[in-house]
Formats: sequence, C-alpha cells, structure tokens
Amino acid sequence: MLRHVQMTQGFPNCIGIGVLGYDGVARAHIHGYTRIRDVFGPEAPLPRLVSVCGRSQDKLTKAALRYGFEKYTSDWMDLISDDEVKVIDNCAPNNLHSEVCIEAARHGKHILCEKPLGRNAEESKRMLEAVQKAGVKHMVSFNYRFVPAVMLAKELIDAGKLGKIYHFRARYCDDSLVNPETPFAWRMDKELAGSGVVGDLGSHIIDLARFLVGEFKAVSAMATTFIPERPLREEKGKRGKVTTEDAFTATVEFQNGAIGTLEASGFCPGRKNFNTFEINGSKGTIIFDLERLNELEVYLDDSSEPTVNGFRRVMTTDPSHPFCRYWWPTGHIIGWEHTFIHEIYHFLRCIKDGEDVGPIGATFEDGYKCAVICDALLASAESHQKVDIS
Repeated sequence: MLRHVQMTQGFPNCIGIGVLGYDGVARAHIHGYTRIRDVFGPEAPLPRLVSVCGRSQDKLTKAALRYGFEKYTSDWMDLISDDEVKVIDNCAPNNLHSEVCIEAARHGKHILCEKPLGRNAEESKRMLEAVQKAGVKHMVSFNYRFVPAVMLAKELIDAGKLGKIYHFRARYCDDSLVNPETPFAWRMDKELAGSGVVGDLGSHIIDLARFLVGEFKAVSAMATTFIPERPLREEKGKRGKVTTEDAFTATVEFQNGAIGTLEASGFCPGRKNFNTFEINGSKGTIIFDLERLNELEVYLDDSSEPTVNGFRRVMTTDPSHPFCRYWWPTGHIIGWEHTFIHEIYHFLRCIKDGEDVGPIGATFEDGYKCAVICDALLASAESHQKVDIS
C-alpha cells in the first residue's frame, strides 16, 4: 500500500522559517535549512521554508522556486507579521539588522542575525534588550565557532590541555579590495555598514578570541583606507567616497592576562579567505587555518616523551570529533558551507528543546560585546591611544 508522509506543515518538530535575503551569505543559510534532516536525522527539527524577502521581484521569484519557499515578499514587515514564520533569519545589509530584529522580537519571533549584530555597540545593545524583553531565542551567525577543528580547540583549552593561555594571534585576510576599480559597495559606506573590515572580517576573529580565550581588557589599533574612492556601479564615470576602513592591525589585552594581535585586510593579494589563529599556553600550542578547515595543528608539551615532541596535524574527521559522527567515514572532509548546517541545527534544536543558545552558539549578548570591541578598535585607531573595554 502506498503511504504518504507530510514533510512540512503539521509535521512534528516543524519550525517555520522566514529569510531576509537570497544572495551572498543568505544562500549558505538557506542551504543549511535544506540539509538539517539529511545530516542529523529525523529527530532533528524540520525547517519549513515559509517565506523569503528581498528587493528584486524577479530574483525573489527565482529564489522561491530554487529553494522551495512557499511565499515571497519585498516587504520585510510581511515576513515578520506572518503567523506561520517562527524564525526570522536576517541576512540583510548591516543597516537593516537593528530595525528588523527589534520588530521581529516584538512579534515574538526567534532570531538568527548575520554578523556584525549592529553597526555599533549602541545599536547592538538595543537589539539585545529587545530579545531579552521578548524572551525569544537569539543567535548571531558567527559560524566559525561550528568548525569541528575550532570546537576541538575549545575542548582542549577548556580541559586545560594548553595550560595557562599566554598568546592569541589572529589574521583574517583576503584580496577582495586590491583592485582600485572594484566598484563601490554598501560595505564601503559607514552609514550603511558601520565599519569596514573591522565589522566584516574582524568581528569573526574577535568572536573567536572571546570564544576560545576570554574577555578583552583593552585594545590598541591602527586602521587605514588605502583607496579613498571607488567607481559607482550604476553611474558610469562617477566615483563614491569610501568612508570605512580597508585594513586594521591591533594589539589586545585579555582579562585573564593573555596578550594578542588581531589583523584584518582586504589588500592581501593571493589570499581568498585566510582566517587563521594561533594560541600559545604554558603546556602547548594550537594553530588553525580556515583554508585547511579540517585540520588542527596541535603541540602538547609531554616531557615523558621527548623524542616524539613536536606539532601533530590532527585531521578532525573522526567520529569522536565535534559534529563529525553525523557526516562521512573518517578522513572524508567537510567544507565551509557545513558550518552553517551545524550552526542552524544548534539554533533550531535550542528552540525545539528550550535549551540555551550559549555558550556554544553566539547570542545577541556575544554580538553586543563584539560590537563594543569593534567600536573600541575604531576609537583607538582614531585617537592613537589604548582604549579600555568596559
């Protein structure tokens, strides 16, 4: 006898999703929703792609058909007021993070917001207060927390394997801005973005520093804009003024006594997505490079085995490694897009089971604290003075 299984509306653990955005990182988020049951099995929450929102009607229609959304709209209030939408996934530009998320919280929606949370700390604090008042689940999409190698690094640190932490060094570099004829974009407009590489790339390594090492005490930074004007995409012959930074370098003090460096730049020829960190402790060192995201370099001081001391390259594909039991046989690697599957699964599971999003996931509180540090970096670069984090 042929039997039919209803896979969305009315199905146990089904959660209605509304996504603001359909290009760029929104594609990675949407892909995450479509793969959760495939990876984590039938007991996992079942995302129901209810509605997608964006500006272009033509692109909206294509996105709805491409991903299987039931509805589409060019008005984000339609997304928020839809009773079938339980989660708002905000992948809009930074200037739409605050207003959309605060309104979504008022409507009782759970919220996943792309980083940075707000354009500055003040805006981010209002967002945090809104979700706290509403009592909804909230997470910022710092997806690199959900790389198995990064999660393994945290397990090693939390277990005391590295001893007392002394140093954290991180760089996030690409070559997306090297060409002076790269067109002007919203990330180059301080009014829309809040900041340039500080909020775009830097927020990721700031969050990893807090996640792995601890809270910041003070920062001292330099920042610069190498190309002050860019050609306007839609107005031939005209150029727009770049009001955000192209690169920054900073030294950092942590509350636990560790010190470190942070660097982010879009002017590094040959670098495409070079996100790397090194952590040194009294008992060992770990090194991670996103371009080799299935690997973690580990050195643990073992005086009982002096002849075999040295760095080990750990392939984080074993079932004993974080998240890996859900994937392929040992040695079969995963990729960047899988971090969003892990992240979204974590968020939806917390909604379904009533669990806390943190400390594994980055909450709006983490997003706010990251914004405080971003503001401090920019203030330090402008004043040429060290800035305390309060």
